Amino acid sequence: MKSANRNYRATFILDNRGKEETVDQIVDGVKKVITDVKGEVTAVENIGKKDFVRVTDKKMTSASYVHVNFSAPAEAPANLIEKLRLNDSVYRTFIQSA
Repeated sequence: MKSANRNYRATFILDNRGKEETVDQIVDGVKKVITDVKGEVTAVENIGKKDFVRVTDKKMTSASYVHVNFSAPAEAPANLIEKLRLNDSVYRTFIQSA
């Protein structure tokens, strides 16, 4: 039985300090992970670099924010978070239903 896809909006905080990867290259990698969990990316919006309101690491006071809209099965957000957990270029991930 095929489950219906749901729409999601994910916000990624990216960390490319000391890396040669650009934000666009990191986003391409995230998009590949979304397709690996059977998702389909519908829109990408690069918000740009923003300062943190609460700084948890004094060496990192700001980062690049990216919104990605995608449709995927219901179990995809949990799988996506688990796959990106070990990716040190993705600092934080927030996923909400759209």
